[in-house]
Amino acid sequence: MKKEIHIKPNTPYHITCVVNNLLPLFSQPQVVGIILDSWIYQRQHNGMKLFGYVIMEEHLHFVVSAEQPDQCLAGFMEQTTRNIVKYLEDQKLERFLVRLFCNLDSAQRRYDLWQEPPEIEEIVGKNMLLEVLEYIHINPVKRGYVDLATHWRYSSARSYAGETGLIEVDLFLK
Repeated sequence: MKKEIHIKPNTPYHITCVVNNLLPLFSQPQVVGIILDSWIYQRQHNGMKLFGYVIMEEHLHFVVSAEQPDQCLAGFMEQTTRNIVKYLEDQKLERFLVRLFCNLDSAQRRYDLWQEPPEIEEIVGKNMLLEVLEYIHINPVKRGYVDLATHWRYSSARSYAGETGLIEVDLFLK
């Protein structure tokens, strides 16, 4: 049974989600597209504010707030699991599916995409929010993938540099 997540309304949180078995699913642009589409959906339909994000191969960080944050996070995790598993099945990527398979009973196939629970850190104050944004944007630089955070396309760092990112974010400016 999954643990219920309770977070405060209209409070910013730094959320980290890790793929089970550290599978590098987000090295595939189609899978990253599913993540981005889910954030877009949550912004448009559930009033989620997305202040920043970075998507690495096997995990992602994002900074959000919402009127109903529990609903937004649960919706994000359910929607991405369903759509990513469908993509993996459609592409016949059994090597990934077998590592995500969770056999509760033999009558139903079930996959657990995300390590549970996600890490959730309440952000207190604008200084902490700016520190968290810097931390998540520097992830690809620390790993040696790019020299500048703005060079990583799966990040909101470009938006904060005044450039066009892959999706719209709710910029938090000093």
